[in-house]
Amino acid sequence: MARHFRPAHYLLKIQSYSLLCETGVEKYDSGVFEVGGHKWRLSLYPKGNEKMNGAGHISIYLSIVDTEKSPLGWEVNASFKLFVYDQIRDKFLTIQDVEGAIRRFHDIKTEWGFDKFLPLDSFNVISNGYLVNDCCVFGVEIFVHERSAKRECLTMIKEPPNRIMTWKIENFSQKDRVLYASQVYVVGELKWKILIYPNGFYNEAPKAISVFLDSVDCVAPDYKFFVDFKLRIRDQINNEHAEERARHWFSASCNDWGFSQLLSRKDLEDASKGFLVEDTLIVEAEIMVMSTIK
Repeated sequence: MARHFRPAHYLLKIQSYSLLCETGVEKYDSGVFEVGGHKWRLSLYPKGNEKMNGAGHISIYLSIVDTEKSPLGWEVNASFKLFVYDQIRDKFLTIQDVEGAIRRFHDIKTEWGFDKFLPLDSFNVISNGYLVNDCCVFGVEIFVHERSAKRECLTMIKEPPNRIMTWKIENFSQKDRVLYASQVYVVGELKWKILIYPNGFYNEAPKAISVFLDSVDCVAPDYKFFVDFKLRIRDQINNEHAEERARHWFSASCNDWGFSQLLSRKDLEDASKGFLVEDTLIVEAEIMVMSTIK
């Protein structure tokens, strides 16, 4: 494809092209230029890049440079066009990847281009206009594609660190408030509290103890995560705990979940059941699986 208007970003003009070839130079690197906040250069092989089977052609490449201070793992995504000037017809022959493919420049791959940009047999024919009076002109346009899309990474974690939260409640029979909350526990990177209603969750369970797991982190409206967890009241004598398992997506609109009838008051007050020993109740929450989003 050919066009009249010149490349937008860089032109490389070479005079006395034959003398450049006679010097035996394998590659010529252009000066550095800036596009899209990054620095670049063109690399031209007048007789072809033989290492890449480019013999008999002009090979030309675009390289990103001055990346030494870039952060670890840097990358730049860009599509580009390379040009050679037809001086007779005043047009620029345009060469680009199929459908303008986006190339990823990074610390391992800093150069992209064409091993066989233009056959020398065609380049050297004066009537084609590429080499006139021993002068030729190459050019480049670069379109940097900034990564502005928001990213989300969902990770499911089985048996996260510190997954068992144990709350020992002393003088339990003297607890006369509707609701009590534990200290804050940290499991993985998330913060939790255990909520207990000694006389049941309002009118739903007047003859039972209600226990819930409460997320401290669910503040932002679009923040949510999944948890597979157990809530239990420990049987301190027989190890026959009152336990239930739940799966729930915690969010700002639903930041706690649990059971309104985890243990009946009748079983609590039965000393042989072992739930209340020396007026101490032990409540636990155990997270089996949890998600994190970054």
